[in-house]
Amino acid sequence: MKFSILIPASAVLFMAVPAAAQVMTPREYVMTAGASDLYERQSAQIVLETTANPDVKSFATMMLSAHAKSTADVKAAAMKSKIKVSPPMLMPAQMEMVAQLKAENGPARDAAYLAQQRSAHGQALFVQQAYAMGGTAPALKAVAAKIVPVVKMHIAMLMKM
Repeated sequence: MKFSILIPASAVLFMAVPAAAQVMTPREYVMTAGASDLYERQSAQIVLETTANPDVKSFATMMLSAHAKSTADVKAAAMKSKIKVSPPMLMPAQMEMVAQLKAENGPARDAAYLAQQRSAHGQALFVQQAYAMGGTAPALKAVAAKIVPVVKMHIAMLMKM
């Protein structure tokens, strides 16, 4: 029953992101990307506490390093663009997904994590592509464009899991 709750929470976040991404200011992009990276790191740490699945363990470990790098890249581009960077904060739907992961254990947590990752990476791809095409801060547009192929690679990996 808990697993079925994951889909609506993810869907709500997915539905909210596209509208925001189309008119995203540089500061909104930085905040959205920061929240996404924070969620990715937190969810990876949670699943690594209990997973026995080597594929999940490998993917979650990769998420920790990949999202630390994208956070650093966005932060550097924001500074170059003279945009004040606040510490990232999870969005309400992301907080709910983290709570859902914490409530699960073992294979159920792995399944919830993978479902959330598929949704989160779809959202991240949309945000990065939208800002790479329509953003107004050149340094941030360049970083978003650089992040797009990485997110696509993560999606391809998730589709095989």
